[in-house]
Amino acid sequence: MRVSLFITCLADQMYPHVGESVVRVLHRFGCEVDFPETQTCCGQPAFNSGYQNEAREVARNLIRAFEHSDYVVSPSGSCTGMIAHYYPDLFRREPEWAEKARRLVEKTYEFTQFLVHVLGVKDVGAEFGHKVTYHPSCHASRLLGVKEEPIELLGRVRGLELADLPRKEDCCGFGGTFAVKMADMSEAMVCEKAANICETGAEVLVGTDMGCLMNIEGRLNKEGKPIRVMHLAQLLEEGMDRHGKQ
Repeated sequence: MRVSLFITCLADQMYPHVGESVVRVLHRFGCEVDFPETQTCCGQPAFNSGYQNEAREVARNLIRAFEHSDYVVSPSGSCTGMIAHYYPDLFRREPEWAEKARRLVEKTYEFTQFLVHVLGVKDVGAEFGHKVTYHPSCHASRLLGVKEEPIELLGRVRGLELADLPRKEDCCGFGGTFAVKMADMSEAMVCEKAANICETGAEVLVGTDMGCLMNIEGRLNKEGKPIRVMHLAQLLEEGMDRHGKQ
């Protein structure tokens, strides 16, 4: 199965190891993964700030980059949600580009969506002997409906104790430009999220969007909390390596 990795800006510039983990996990299940180097931003920052024309031009570039891909997989529910929900509307007055956008939407998946629904994988054969709590990001759960897939994958990791996160449906306060424009409110939200995470007694926080995880990790570090923060792809890869060495 041929898969193209949509790395996203944040992972590409700050968390490339997350993309590497996605690729390694997909390789384990027989996927041939490529990386179109012409890909850039999905256009979400411009779109959320009201610059639709600029977002449209950025979106055209992304559509071109993945035009010949069989499947597109991303470690971000937020960027995947941008494509799935807003690309068709961006090009509603341009039939040719609307069709190209539709084809991209149909073949683009968030990482856990692809594992569970396309590859049919719920048990990756991993072992991770730690207490873990999971933060469901807003865009993945609300825009894409990705709710059970991460839990199904975590639930089959041997030795992992999954602690339910209180008020898990609450936003962490990142929200892209929201964290800049509404900094005081954003800080209050992430403080509350960090307190709820600490309440679980978890050693590890896992999620599927690096924007959320970056925001929460920053708060935890500022408070001196020794909680490891990981993308789910990293946890699965590390757990698969541990299990394979036994």
